[in-house]
Amino acid sequence: MVPVGTRPLRHMRSKQMTSQTAHHAAAPHFREAGLKFLRSLKRNNRREWFEARKPEFERELKQPMLALIETVNRAMESFAPAHVRPPQKCMMRIYRDIRFSSDKRPYKSHISAWWTREGLEKTSGGGYYMHISPEEVHIAAGVYMPEREQLFAIREYLLVHHAEVRRLLRSSKLRGAMDSFTCMPLTRAPKGFPKEHPAMDLLLCRQWGVGVNLAPKAALEPGFATDVIRRFRLAAPLVDALNAPLLAQGQKKRRPLFGF
Repeated sequence: MVPVGTRPLRHMRSKQMTSQTAHHAAAPHFREAGLKFLRSLKRNNRREWFEARKPEFERELKQPMLALIETVNRAMESFAPAHVRPPQKCMMRIYRDIRFSSDKRPYKSHISAWWTREGLEKTSGGGYYMHISPEEVHIAAGVYMPEREQLFAIREYLLVHHAEVRRLLRSSKLRGAMDSFTCMPLTRAPKGFPKEHPAMDLLLCRQWGVGVNLAPKAALEPGFATDVIRRFRLAAPLVDALNAPLLAQGQKKRRPLFGF
């Protein structure tokens, strides 16, 4: 006789082990069937269509993505250890948040992963991003659309460290692999910042980082993980610099009153 509660627990553990074994066994790149699924999903973005083909999604997209993240994580231990998280937490949901959107399509037409930094998980912060869609492979690193307080903190940091950040953005090795996305500029100096400051070109920006678009077939190459890792490694000094004021900001908030 099986004690009450044993069978469900055993079943749960078995399911978790099966999932872990699957992405350990998967190759850290994709097959043409995965891109085909994304193309079909774009044309058939309906729950009943997706649910009927969920095993295919798991096999051709989810498991290779988890394997890819695991491979990237192992490499990140040497250049971005604070960004290493369990693969399931790095991989972003395929489901769209449609609560406040007029577009009610339930699924994204791409799969993606985001490596945030420890201590900045609940905010935007600086990190590493990658997505695969029927149109492109996108690899990026930096701070994308930060919250208001973070935006102010980075701009204050740039007042003093603009030369260092500019040097990192202009690194010949980095520019050979990725393009700058320091864009969405303001039309006038942000309030409270000196108009004639030498960092004004950077202060006008609302996001800072680098990215590159590759052909979708790049995700099918056996060396895909190596290509992602190479770009992330080159961008690591820039990500660290952009996170510096955000981490300092978080430490100030956690500082005990009167030092106790």
